[in-house]
Amino acid sequence: MAIAVGIRAGRSPARWAFVAGMTVLSAECVFTALSLTTKDADGVLRWQTARLFATALLPGPWLLFSMRYARGKNVVFSSLERGALWAALIVPPVLVIVFRLKLLGWAPNPSSQGTSFLAMGAAGVGLFVLLLISSVGILLNLERTFRASVGTMRWRIKFMLLGVGVLFIVRTYTSSQALLFRAADLSLQTVDSITLLLASGLVTRALFRTGHFDLEVYPSQSALQKSLTILLAGVYLVIIGVLAKVMAHFGGDVAFAPKAFLLLLSLVILAVGLQSDRARLYLRRFVSRHFHRPLYDYRVVWIKFTEGSASSFEQAELCRSLARLTADTFDALSVTIWLSNEKQNGFVLADSTSLATGTTSTAAGQEISAPNVLEHFVTHPDPVDFETIEATWAATLRESNPSQFPHGGHRVCIPLIRHGEIVGLLVVGDRVTGTPFSVEDFDMLKCIAEHSTASLMNVRLSRQLLQAKELEAFQTMAAFFVHDLKNAASTLNLMLQNLPIHFDDPAFRQDALRGMGKTVSHINGLISRLSVLRHELKINPVAANIANIVNQAVAGLEIAGAARFVKQLPNLPPVLVDVEQIQKVVTNLALNASEATGRGGEVKIAAAFADDEVVLSVEDNGCGMSAEFVQKSLFRPFQTTKKNGLGIGMFQSKMIIEAHGGKISVVSEPGKGSTFRIHLPVQK
Repeated sequence: MAIAVGIRAGRSPARWAFVAGMTVLSAECVFTALSLTTKDADGVLRWQTARLFATALLPGPWLLFSMRYARGKNVVFSSLERGALWAALIVPPVLVIVFRLKLLGWAPNPSSQGTSFLAMGAAGVGLFVLLLISSVGILLNLERTFRASVGTMRWRIKFMLLGVGVLFIVRTYTSSQALLFRAADLSLQTVDSITLLLASGLVTRALFRTGHFDLEVYPSQSALQKSLTILLAGVYLVIIGVLAKVMAHFGGDVAFAPKAFLLLLSLVILAVGLQSDRARLYLRRFVSRHFHRPLYDYRVVWIKFTEGSASSFEQAELCRSLARLTADTFDALSVTIWLSNEKQNGFVLADSTSLATGTTSTAAGQEISAPNVLEHFVTHPDPVDFETIEATWAATLRESNPSQFPHGGHRVCIPLIRHGEIVGLLVVGDRVTGTPFSVEDFDMLKCIAEHSTASLMNVRLSRQLLQAKELEAFQTMAAFFVHDLKNAASTLNLMLQNLPIHFDDPAFRQDALRGMGKTVSHINGLISRLSVLRHELKINPVAANIANIVNQAVAGLEIAGAARFVKQLPNLPPVLVDVEQIQKVVTNLALNASEATGRGGEVKIAAAFADDEVVLSVEDNGCGMSAEFVQKSLFRPFQTTKKNGLGIGMFQSKMIIEAHGGKISVVSEPGKGSTFRIHLPVQK
């Protein structure tokens, strides 16, 4: 394992510390094996002394590993941490080198006449004191790293921390036993070797999880105040000390070491249980089932969802908030919201918590055709686990909602229904605990689905109300324009009535011509700014050439000479359009571009064929528009940046293009101009 990691260690201090630590542990095992196979007392003493030399090299690299693992490349240590690290690297080796003659020695066994045991000298006791302190420090660092990691990061480093943690938990036990009895016990060394094999299995599992050495975890210093390691180490050492005194008072107990080991194992299991999310979940369910306490506090969840959705006025923002609140409630990594499309034959992706991590290939806003899914949930409106269902609708859901974690629990779909109509779908999967959804989970999901549906409908109704008010305002404005037109018509009618009477008067003719010209200009101005707004736009499509439509639409603008038009209009397949309506759109776009650039500006009009569509683009190098205006106001009525504009042209253009089954988009930046693109399907 050390060789495998060393090959790809690079310049990573954590990897090289791991390599050094595993190498030292290997040397310890070799010396233990040689001690067990040597029958000569001097040979046993020699190999045990060599083992202590290897043990002296153990604290430094493993303390460095625990301080650097998953901490990134720019970790900064405090002066206390640097001092502890240098002490672990230098003090134990210096101790065993300088006082090597006081490490171990044979001594008579007082409890068994004629036998002897390997007694530790003062230097050996000091070495194991340092090893015990280092083991607790290593466990502290590992615990801090585990506490600071969340989600996928914790999933990646969990087995590495468990492997190294188990190794040094047992080291804490064997070191404390060596200190209590002041002897080198070969049976405890065998326990160390067996533990190393078990820890190696856990670490090997961790090495197959990509990127765990390259993660960055930032442990809080306050974690020391809540450290379970310090508590357990202190409790364990106190209990061991009390047991040793009790056994010594009653004449000793040959089974003391196994009992102490069982005690340590119990404490470890307790620690793992307290740190386990799964254990906490099971505990909550047990209490809920047997003591009638609900798994969820509905009042808290309802308040959280109400506060999280009340501030969302746009549909996209609301879906984003609902997805994240649902993920937090169920500890799920993947929560996706699909909304029904306008044709009611499929769904459009509104938001997904898995988009940020790349767990789904579906892009936001992409549409899927799924009439079978709609048909199923119309007749079966309850939440359903579609993971193992073989029906076509379930296969469609699995394909559209991929799962990253194969053991992350089943995926569940909840329909969002209002008065029997499918508004959307809520898909939840990849639970952190990997446990299936319970009956109480389904109840909570139904409540969240009802709340989400109500919030979505409120946003939609608010938007419809706003559009209705805007239409009402436009109708009021149109009444004033009609009144203006009526006055202009009355003026012309009066002139016509007086014309036969005063036709021979040159002054009258001059005034009449001036008045008629002024009135006609006024009428033309009104007509050019006011578009007819209807709920339904009727079109009369015919096969037409887009180049001819563009040339006819911009002919008058080219004569005026406000801007220079550059046209790139190749011979393209005909499009099925209402020529008059499309000319209005092209005229509006070309006129806006000409006004944005002013005299001396340049407007490029180009057409191309792609994906069974004719794409017409109108590009200018004028003033441009802000991203906020484009997103929120450009295609809405009565929103304009022009001083004398009504803000109806782009709204009408969008209605016309969508009535043809096409779409219009824009890319704009203040000071750099705008590019409008119209996508029209070709004739088939």
